[in-house]
Amino acid sequence: MALLSVCRNLIPYLVVLTSLFLSSCGSKQVVVQGEFPTPLTEKINQTVGVYYEAEFKSHEIFDEAKSRGQSDWHIKTGEAQIKLWDMIFSGVFSETLTLSERPSRESPAKTVSMVIIPHIEELQYAIPSHTQVKVYEIWMRYRFELVNVLGEPLGDWEMTAYGKTPQNLVMGIEGGQSKEDAINLAAIMALRDAGAHFVTTFRRTEPVSLWLEGLTSQESDSEENTFSQPKSNEVSQ
Repeated sequence: MALLSVCRNLIPYLVVLTSLFLSSCGSKQVVVQGEFPTPLTEKINQTVGVYYEAEFKSHEIFDEAKSRGQSDWHIKTGEAQIKLWDMIFSGVFSETLTLSERPSRESPAKTVSMVIIPHIEELQYAIPSHTQVKVYEIWMRYRFELVNVLGEPLGDWEMTAYGKTPQNLVMGIEGGQSKEDAINLAAIMALRDAGAHFVTTFRRTEPVSLWLEGLTSQESDSEENTFSQPKSNEVSQ
C-alpha cells in the first residue's frame, strides 16, 4: 500500500516532466523580421520592372525533426525577402515598378526597359544540435531571371548568401534569448549579405553587362541620328 501511495504521488510530477519534454522538442516557428540598410550606389537611370512569383512572396521551409529530442523547424522568409529586394532594387535603379503578372507577348510589361524575376533556389540552416558547433547559420541560393518586356529571356545568374549569429548572442541564449531569435538574426544577416552582394556584382554579371551595353549603344545611335539630321537650306523669297 505504501508503494502504491508513492507511485500515485509521483504521477503529477511525471506528467509535468513529460509535458516539459514534449514542449522542448516541439515545433519551432520563425517568421523572419528585421531591418535592412539602404544601398549606397550610383543608380542606373532606367525604369525596371520586378515580378515576384507567389512562391517567392510566401517563401518558407519546413524541416521535420530527424530524431527524438530535436525539433521541427518552420522558417518563413517571404515577407522579409520582399522588404529587402524592394529596397535593393529601388536603390539600384532610378525607378522600379512591381508587376502583378509575368510579362508575355499577350501581356507585355509597359514603361519599363526590362524585368527582373528573383527566385530562391535553396535555403539551408544549421543549429548547434545538428553540428555540435555553437553557432546558428543560414545559407541562401538565389537565381535572378532577366527578361525583356515580352517575357523573352535575356539571361540569368545565380548568387549565394550566408549569415550567422554573433557569438555573444549564441552565448546569451540561456540568458533569455531564444533559439528562434538566433535563427531570425542569422536569416537577417544572410539577407543583408545577399543585398550587398547584389549591389556590388550586379553590373558585372554577363546578362546585365550586355543589357547595359545595349542601352549605351542605343543612346549613341540616338545622338548620332540627332546630329546627322540635314539642316534646312530654304531661302525665303
